[in-house]
Amino acid sequence: MIKFLDLQKINAQYQDEFHQKMQLVLDKGWFILGDEVKQFETDFAKCTKTKYCIGVGNGLDAIVLIFKAYIQLGLMKKGDEVIVPSNTYIASILAVLQADLVPVLVEPKLETYNLDPDLITEKITSKTRAILPVHLYGQLCEMDKTYEIAKKHNLLVVEDAAQSHGAVSEFRIQNLEVRNAQAYSFYPGKNLGALGDAGAITTDDDELAKVVHSLRNYGSEKKYHNEFIGVNSRLDEIQAAFLNVKLPFLNEENNNRRAIAKRYLTEINNVKINLPFWSFSNDHVFHLFVIRTANRDKLQEYLKENEIETMIHYPIPPHKQKAFEAWNNLSFPISEKIHDEVLSIPISPIMTNDEVSKVIQILNQY
Repeated sequence: MIKFLDLQKINAQYQDEFHQKMQLVLDKGWFILGDEVKQFETDFAKCTKTKYCIGVGNGLDAIVLIFKAYIQLGLMKKGDEVIVPSNTYIASILAVLQADLVPVLVEPKLETYNLDPDLITEKITSKTRAILPVHLYGQLCEMDKTYEIAKKHNLLVVEDAAQSHGAVSEFRIQNLEVRNAQAYSFYPGKNLGALGDAGAITTDDDELAKVVHSLRNYGSEKKYHNEFIGVNSRLDEIQAAFLNVKLPFLNEENNNRRAIAKRYLTEINNVKINLPFWSFSNDHVFHLFVIRTANRDKLQEYLKENEIETMIHYPIPPHKQKAFEAWNNLSFPISEKIHDEVLSIPISPIMTNDEVSKVIQILNQY
């Protein structure tokens, strides 16, 4: 069986270093916001070409804390609207709601699965304060158009970068006048995955970084002195230690993913299968390689019979979830088509050429 994602094999590469780091943390006896967290925050800020990185408990908290910080800074208020892609993983929407804001769903582009910037403006109202582009499956959104809209309408840009470690938006660097931040998840299956839950916020915004730094730790910068109503969402020292082991290899592993993706895109030639769009630039780190087909379940069963494991990201669009009953009658045809047809095939930095060749062969024979 070709596993969809062999986490044991991926992490086995670092087993000795993990044990050394674990022993180092134990010997120091400092388990909360210690040297490993500081080191990771420094190095990940460099990796993402940002001024600040603040480690938090998980990717969901990262988005929530960014919005809560903007509320504390007076740039947003409860009840404000946030533009969100209608086909995102539900965490993006939950984060908006947990910050007491209102998500406004906008359709994606069928070719890229990412938020369609041409549809944003028509959803902007007097209550809109932010855009939440989600770099779904590891491909950057069209940030040039997104920042243009943000500047025109004086909107914040909060990027859900949970699936796009290592893909850095040059447009963000060129548009620092737009207040922005990025939220990352280091869930174990991500391109840069911890061995448990972990997350981070990156930004060039001095004021935002200061408030988030405090909010993640009970709203406190100085022990027992609480400036804000904060939460306990701190990057764990041991998880930071594990991430410090893996971070130096992120670019190499992303390049391995791109090499596999290039083979898939150039060698899969079955007319029944729709391949994802990629311009062969570094704007995609292929957290997932997602194909579409009209009879997804049949294809998935066929691949299983041929010992190829697949997954569906995601079978139910947010507006059809039971949790959002008020949205169940809404129509988002592009999102619904995506959720009905997508199938994620194996892609990981440790796949062999033979495994890639087998996936290509079996798909072409379908």
